[in-house]
Order: sequence, then structure tokens, then C-alpha cells
Amino acid sequence: MNIQSEFAGGRLTAYLSGELDQHEARSAMRRLDELLDAYLPRDLVLDLSELKFMDSSGIALMIRLSRRMKATGGRMWIENPARQPKRVIDASGIDRLIPVAAGSI
Repeated sequence: MNIQSEFAGGRLTAYLSGELDQHEARSAMRRLDELLDAYLPRDLVLDLSELKFMDSSGIALMIRLSRRMKATGGRMWIENPARQPKRVIDASGIDRLIPVAAGSI
């Protein structure tokens, strides 16, 4: 699992690549918490275009991030999910809680 980030205009975009499973979710959450603490963004975008695999641990991570952003008055959404993560997102119904977009919002 690799996380690259970009911050501009109050928006933190985190680019996730590789695999997000139970083993990787804990370290991914630590890294994302560090980024949120460092930048204090108004918006958080998770770009999943390079994420090849995700299981329910990824859904739990997204819910936790969404709750954290809402608690600070911010917003979060998911962009460009690759095929397999998109299937997990669709099956979980998380798109009813967290917006999912094919491009920028």
C-alpha cells in the first residue's frame, strides 16, 4: 500500500495505490491521520484509481475518515475507484454515506 498526497486550496487529495486489506488498513489509517493533522483540510478526497484490491477493511477506513472530517466541519469523497474497489463500494452501500465520483467534485 502506498499513499501519495497533494494539498491545495484547503483540499487534501490522498492517492491510494496497491492493496488495502486488513493488514494494510492500520498503517494506512496512521498515515492518513498524520496527513489530516498536518494539513487540517476542509476537504478530503480519496483517489482510488491505482488501488488494485480492497476488502471490508477499506470500507471501515473510509467510514472512520468520513466521521473525522464531519466532526471538524469538513467533507470527504471518493474519486475514480478502480474496478475491484468499486465493486466492494457498491456492495457495501457506503456510497449512500460518502459521495463517489468518477472525477472531481
